[in-house]
Amino acid sequence: MRPDVLNYLFKNISSIPGIGTKSESLFNKLTGNKISHLLWHLPYNIIKREMHDKIDSTLINSIITIKVKIIKHQISRFKRQPYKVNCLCSNIPIDIVFFFARHPYVKTNLPIDEERLISGKLEYFRNKYQITHPTHILDVNNADVLNNVEPIYGLTSGITQKLFLKTIEKVLINLPDLDEWIDEDTIKKYSFNNWKKSVLSVHKPLSKNDLLFSNINRRRLAYDELLAHQLSIGLAKNYNQKKKGIKFVNNKNLTEKFINNLPFSLTESQNKAWGIIYDDLISSNQMVRLLQGDVGCGKTVIAVLGMLQAVESNYQSVLMAPTSILAQQHFENITKLLLNFNINIVILTGKDKGKSRNEKLNLIKNGYAQIIVGTHALIQEDVFYNSIGLVVIDEQHRFGVFQRMAFTNKGKKPSLLVMSATPIPRTLTLAIYGDMDETKITEKPIGRLPIITKALPINKEKNLLEHLKEKLNTKEKVYWICPLIEESEELDLKAATERFKTLNKIFNNKVLLIHGQLKESEKELVMKKFIENDYSILVATTVVEVGIDVKNATTLIIEHAERFGLAQLHQLRGRVGRSNIQSTCVLLYKENLGVNAKKRIKTMKESNDGFKIAEKDLLIRGPGELLGKKQSGLPTFLIADLTFDSDLLNEVRKIVDFIVLTDPKLMTKNGKKLKNLLYLFEKDRAIKTILAG
Repeated sequence: MRPDVLNYLFKNISSIPGIGTKSESLFNKLTGNKISHLLWHLPYNIIKREMHDKIDSTLINSIITIKVKIIKHQISRFKRQPYKVNCLCSNIPIDIVFFFARHPYVKTNLPIDEERLISGKLEYFRNKYQITHPTHILDVNNADVLNNVEPIYGLTSGITQKLFLKTIEKVLINLPDLDEWIDEDTIKKYSFNNWKKSVLSVHKPLSKNDLLFSNINRRRLAYDELLAHQLSIGLAKNYNQKKKGIKFVNNKNLTEKFINNLPFSLTESQNKAWGIIYDDLISSNQMVRLLQGDVGCGKTVIAVLGMLQAVESNYQSVLMAPTSILAQQHFENITKLLLNFNINIVILTGKDKGKSRNEKLNLIKNGYAQIIVGTHALIQEDVFYNSIGLVVIDEQHRFGVFQRMAFTNKGKKPSLLVMSATPIPRTLTLAIYGDMDETKITEKPIGRLPIITKALPINKEKNLLEHLKEKLNTKEKVYWICPLIEESEELDLKAATERFKTLNKIFNNKVLLIHGQLKESEKELVMKKFIENDYSILVATTVVEVGIDVKNATTLIIEHAERFGLAQLHQLRGRVGRSNIQSTCVLLYKENLGVNAKKRIKTMKESNDGFKIAEKDLLIRGPGELLGKKQSGLPTFLIADLTFDSDLLNEVRKIVDFIVLTDPKLMTKNGKKLKNLLYLFEKDRAIKTILAG
């Protein structure tokens, strides 16, 4: 149960005086719905409000504070006409201007023949100074109320700086004092302030130095966030390891038959990965392993080997994919691979309804289904497994850290194999998957040719289209990826639709369009047409799924490539090069590229190694979300930034190892303080895990 001292921070934002229904909705969109969420929304800049006795041309476009005497009100007669208040500042005329003004408000706050302090941006319009919509109007005796330095926050439409500042001020006044959860040695090592002082300081910067990533108060809160995150993972891992897992039989009849029947040889990297996973499966401990491999490296074959070992041991196995398109693809591929094995394979997705779904649920429950492929539908409450022994989760970055644990409640602690085609830098792997052992497949299958990557300025698009006409005579297929536009699905869709219309005219109705606003069933139909029918080009937003496998798709064009992160460019490039036919990736870019965009395009041309590219991406733009905000579920830290705080992460991991070893249920005096930290960063599941243990 959450401690009383934290209750204020977990009240709804609507409990703050002055926040109505409309404001609440806007704040929920910007930060989240709890008061604590406001604390993690940090300012990115400051405004300095300097007091001036006089105004002159040197101050135009500056934020100033001046004393004015109100002379006259020029009331607006029409809706769009400005309301002007004529004033004097040391005998120099200046207008205070309001649009869509509430007349009583202006008259009350700027009474004629009185003096007021006005703060805002000085402008010069039609030979006269003016301040439009001043941020502050104060009585001359209240000058001390005005902060000389004011933080600036990133906002959403409908929330003004004034409203946000008023709101955060009310929150900061009521901040609770929390007992310190960081040990004294760490506090001394980093010269940390306490939690409350750190929060107050980051929201009340005195200079731009206080906004730097190196600022000690931001670093303190970053340490807290990393500690909460890593501790929650550490406690979950410890809980998992306490109980024995399922021990698979120690023989390789099915797996050796499968390997011998493959039309290709496993790479050395695949053999090594399978050896490690096999040893995990035949041990008495639960396997919780991350299998990382670049696009097209053959992770699915390793997963099938694990499933066969489960069948050999009389257990069911499950493969969960993030979308029904990927689930269907896995189902078809696994069915082909196991054609001669007399193994019952079932697919269950959200599309299954009524009688069909009930029949599949019965097959799963009675044990007839030996391998079950599906989506989130696999962890719904009415799905019961007969003897689940292995769970394979594809594209783990689409699922939450604790989501995969749902299968533990479906059986006797089945082994977990989590696959990711998203190359993740070592620092991020530790931060995100700290509760897992890790294995990498670093080689591509024999016979695969490296993808040739070219860069082309967008004004040479005509040359590209001519080349495509020749290319499509060979029956090879093309992906045309449209640009990210301001993280807006609506604008992305508009760009893709325009590109689709243009290409469809040129290529005589041989073009298809896929985007995120289509239903799953509609996406599947488009992909089916692209794969099976005589369509040549698929125009897409970045919805083109990781893992979609179209063998004769050999050309990928990424429009406005400069708008994408490196890791995302590499992921998209992985849609081609999935056969022994030479594939090409074309990066269309605008002229006058920025420094980072040039670095990204240069790296893409020089390397096909996803792990090297991911490390480079981390250096160029910081961690963020490696696949971009829209496509990835990798956790984004609200305060911590692993580009700057990797030293804190290393420190935190040592501390967490010690805590888990000496106080795994957080029962000591300091353990109870750490529970406050977990609640503060909403890691309640970790607390529930240790209570369950």
